[in-house]
Amino acid sequence: MNDNAPLLKIRDLRIEGRSDETWLPIVNGIDLDLHRGEVLGLIGESGAGKSTVGLAAMGFTRDGCRISGGSVVFDGQDLVSASADAKRALLGKRIAYVAQSAAASFNPAHKIIDQHTEAPVTHDVMDKAESQADAMELYAKLRLPNPDEIGFRYPHQVSGGQLQRAMTAMAMSCRPDLIVFDEPTTALDVTTQIEVLAAIRRIVDEFDTAAIYITHDLAVVAQMADRIKVLLKGDEVETADTRTMLAHPTEDYTKSLWAVRSFARPVKPAVAEGSVPLVSVRGITAAYGKVDVLRDVSFDMHTGRTVAVVGESGSGKSTVARCITGLLPPRSGMVEFDGTPLPADYRKRTKDQLRQIQMIYQMADTALNPKTRIGDIIGRPVEFYMGLKGRAKRARVNDLLNQIELDPDQYYHRLPSELSGGQKQRVGIARALAAEPRFIICDEVTSALDQLVAEGILKLLARLQDELGLTYMFITHDLATVKAIADEVVVMKDGKVVEQGGKAEMFRPPHHPYTDLLLSSVPEMDPDWLTDLLAERGADNLGDAAIDKM
Repeated sequence: MNDNAPLLKIRDLRIEGRSDETWLPIVNGIDLDLHRGEVLGLIGESGAGKSTVGLAAMGFTRDGCRISGGSVVFDGQDLVSASADAKRALLGKRIAYVAQSAAASFNPAHKIIDQHTEAPVTHDVMDKAESQADAMELYAKLRLPNPDEIGFRYPHQVSGGQLQRAMTAMAMSCRPDLIVFDEPTTALDVTTQIEVLAAIRRIVDEFDTAAIYITHDLAVVAQMADRIKVLLKGDEVETADTRTMLAHPTEDYTKSLWAVRSFARPVKPAVAEGSVPLVSVRGITAAYGKVDVLRDVSFDMHTGRTVAVVGESGSGKSTVARCITGLLPPRSGMVEFDGTPLPADYRKRTKDQLRQIQMIYQMADTALNPKTRIGDIIGRPVEFYMGLKGRAKRARVNDLLNQIELDPDQYYHRLPSELSGGQKQRVGIARALAAEPRFIICDEVTSALDQLVAEGILKLLARLQDELGLTYMFITHDLATVKAIADEVVVMKDGKVVEQGGKAEMFRPPHHPYTDLLLSSVPEMDPDWLTDLLAERGADNLGDAAIDKM
């Protein structure tokens, strides 16, 4: 094979999806070349066809889809016409895939390291002992804690960010020629994201690996890609090298992507002195087993305001939410609602106490029952909390669908699989609103969404807050989201609150060293940003020096 020939060559790729008895176009004649050691960024809003093209690069389509035309040639072999056995021999060994949702990708019944070693052992790349030792080295490179031990846990025993890094290590286990990264850092905080991005770049350089990097984060793709291809509704909008694309996009759609995240809430007046918080976290210490994961955590959330709780993976953000909802009774401390202490265990709370506190989850894909229709998903809390049935229940569900800007006639009878990611998240919002709560915990609700859709969700949440007087606790690792929607900010690290205050003062120096680390870790739309940052911090320790100062 010619050394200058592409490792992956896609020509006139056409993909269709089935709707009832009709096949509808999803991807419309995409061309793509990818050489060894090159990273191609695929960007575009939800439904653009990014993940569909990424899967097709491995010769696969999702259920209900088919490749209806074109060719996908990997190292001289056409994967469209290849047999299942031929593709099976490549997958895991020469072609690997890193999915967006690690939680949905790992088998919950098997330890992480057993799943890691499966591909190297199956493909005779290493024996199990060699593969386990190599896994620990990769875990260390990806900055997983206790790399010699963490693989022997089950997926549910590690954080989402840690699980995402474990999946990245698993994809690298056979040192493949091509890796398809499908939104691999959306679940990661900014400091962990830097570590993973740096590790991916190092692996690509060290092993001359080709990669397709699918993302909705334009600042991230600026750090990772040599070239960028923009997609919209299955069509190619434009392709160019990264620097040219960032500096001089030619198409209006690309320019619109560059301009997103203009939304920002106006600054609200300070809380009146002596006012009673709606929710107070008072000196909470909580543990999983014998290990304390929260240590004397305290902060207040007032009616009609948004408190953003930020920090890296494992800092305790979601654990605080579990304590507030009563899913994890703390060892000490308490949660007060409107000045009244709540029972620590949700099972001891009244129905009205349960109703007042609701959650919107990060991954709508796993938060919605795939076999239940949208009207029933929203209708269940309507019936349980409000006691409505029959026509009254249907009318209330219709009202909720209208509130989240989904047409009841179109969406009431649909299944979650028939909705886009942004639409599923809107259903999650409606389900929380169905209980008519006063306080809603938003757990990374925009992290899995492209920037255009995420901005729409933030605007929706802001409108609902104004109309209904809601109070939000916003768990997030996205500081752009914090700037857009928060009134107050709580910064957590290692189970403790290290800094808290109004948004304006939190983003104005001087900062606590850890807050400064978070702020400096937000990617910028500059292709040299990550290189310069790693050089500043020390490329080998990925910011250990900065962390050690705390």
